[in-house]
Amino acid sequence: MKPESIELANQRRVELRRATPGDAAAVERLLAAQDLPTAGVAAWLDHFWVAEQDAALVGVAGVELYGDAALLRSVVVEPSWRSSGLGRLLSERAIQEAGTAGARDIYLLATTAESYFPRLGFARIRRELAPAALFESAEFRGACPASAVLMHRPLRGAVDSDAGAIR
Repeated sequence: MKPESIELANQRRVELRRATPGDAAAVERLLAAQDLPTAGVAAWLDHFWVAEQDAALVGVAGVELYGDAALLRSVVVEPSWRSSGLGRLLSERAIQEAGTAGARDIYLLATTAESYFPRLGFARIRRELAPAALFESAEFRGACPASAVLMHRPLRGAVDSDAGAIR
């Protein structure tokens, strides 16, 4: 897939593309620099999106697929790129991929960005409401701390009954 050149709200340009095996080390470095887990990244790298400028990785987002549930993970943007719209762009691409792959719902575990994701349609839910399949992910098996907040968003027109939503 050819990289897509995108101009962000602040008139900075990035090349958006799917991650390749050659990106693994750079993706893990970017995540580690922001204290985000790297466990499981290699296994799901073909479901990651990366943003580059001048051959440097400046943002990443990935999705893991578990039947009709998906896990949005590893959304990170270099500090100098924050507030540019890049995090939203990467998240939306990963969310779109989850829906295209057949997921009806997407979840995420947030340790520091809980206030960001409601802008993308996510709502906090109780952890015990996560589908059992998600507990196979590295993030649920301990890569994310037990204190991480679970958030949910329905996909493909699924009706959100607010069951389990924390207000």
